[in-house]
Amino acid sequence: MIKKIYSYLGFAARARKLCSGYNTCIYQMAKLKLLIITEGISENSKKKLISLAERNNVEYRIYGDADEISHITGNYGKGVFGILNPGFAKSILDEIDREKASDREVF
Repeated sequence: MIKKIYSYLGFAARARKLCSGYNTCIYQMAKLKLLIITEGISENSKKKLISLAERNNVEYRIYGDADEISHITGNYGKGVFGILNPGFAKSILDEIDREKASDREVF
């Protein structure tokens, strides 16, 4: 079963409300509502992106596999994704936070 997060990312890509790639996301940082940094990118890149996101008051999450998200969005070989639409950003944030909270629950 496909995760809701991936569905929302696919919708955002088709609606052209998603940008991808390190340099593109840096260039678009002031317009971003959410920055998704995949777990596979280098620590230096991660630090720079997080610093820029915090400076520009952009929500960010470190989430997912670059190959999976690239495949879903049709932007192959990318490890950083930016959401430009506040509705998509909120939906994706809610799903990521819900998934991470359920991973921490212990029964």
